[in-house]
Amino acid sequence: MFEEYIYHGKQKLRCGYTTGSCAAAAAKAAAEMLVTKEIKETVEIMTPKGILLNLDVLESRVEADFASCAIKKDSGDDPDITNGILVFAKAESIPFGIEIDGGVGIGRVTKNGLDQPVGNAAINSVPREMIENAVSEILEKYDCLGGMKITVSVPEGVEIAKKTFNPRIGIEGGISIIGTTGIVEPMSNSALIETIRTEERIRRADNIQNLLLTVGNYSKSFLAEKMPFALDRSVTCSNFIGDAIDSALEFGFESILIIGHVGKLVKLGAGIMNTHSAHADGRMDVLVTCGVLEGADTDVLKKLPECATVDAALSELEEIGMRERVCERLMKKAQFYLDAKVKGEIKIGAVMFSDRFGIIGKTSTADEIIEKIREEYNG
Repeated sequence: MFEEYIYHGKQKLRCGYTTGSCAAAAAKAAAEMLVTKEIKETVEIMTPKGILLNLDVLESRVEADFASCAIKKDSGDDPDITNGILVFAKAESIPFGIEIDGGVGIGRVTKNGLDQPVGNAAINSVPREMIENAVSEILEKYDCLGGMKITVSVPEGVEIAKKTFNPRIGIEGGISIIGTTGIVEPMSNSALIETIRTEERIRRADNIQNLLLTVGNYSKSFLAEKMPFALDRSVTCSNFIGDAIDSALEFGFESILIIGHVGKLVKLGAGIMNTHSAHADGRMDVLVTCGVLEGADTDVLKKLPECATVDAALSELEEIGMRERVCERLMKKAQFYLDAKVKGEIKIGAVMFSDRFGIIGKTSTADEIIEKIREEYNG
């Protein structure tokens, strides 16, 4: 078992290794078995993170014209859907060079903007480099004159892919072989953030200039009713609003509009850009502050921290005729922090809604960005 740990608070969590590391290790072992015609029991591979992996080689097969084997994926304590799958590599001799392709269970790229060109196997750049380096090491070790073709496959990949974002982002028929460090760190959220980045990159590749971010299923239902034309052009950023904004700046969007339930987006009024409750709350604190600034009755404001939901707090403010004014103040504060986040480089705004009151507010730039999105769609 891979023994590398990180701490998350007081929890000691075991790390794992990526599908990219599995593919590279399997490729190295298969390449060596093709050359030596001998079965390997274990294989060593250095990850980009600088951690050396010593992995068991499984289901080895050596024939006259090819060799193949598998490495079992270990995600450690990370709740990864690919944990325990077998990643296979098949090595075949070719006249020169190193070719890398995907077989059964490896997706194919169908949209521009992904790590690989349309038509390529969804084996990302870092895993490809790891595979190439591993095979080159074997070719040099045995002074081979020719080259090798490596075909990576994951028999379970077709079914697993149906439970991922792959079909949505333009990868059909299987999973992706991914990983930038070769190591899986539990609780890192890196996979979710990378999915957001990938969806944004695809939108830019489709020449979309004005990005629409949603934060979850409530947002999608709202869009389906209010802005159906934009539904298929949006990117779901979940709690990772700040990361999504950073990526949008990197990819060169002209504007960003965030649409979401006030239960999440109220936190923007305090400059909180990760809205997960484990990261920060502050929902009622923001509403109390806005209420104080608008002169709301102190006795009512004292009730807000006891409310279980933002909708309940807004209902308290509605009873004293202060909901609209407090929400207007919230929109101003959210606009201030969003502008600060993008440092004035692009237009950014937000629309917040609630279950009971519908749209409870828009930041000052929201309508302008909505119109840009509409024009872009019609254009």
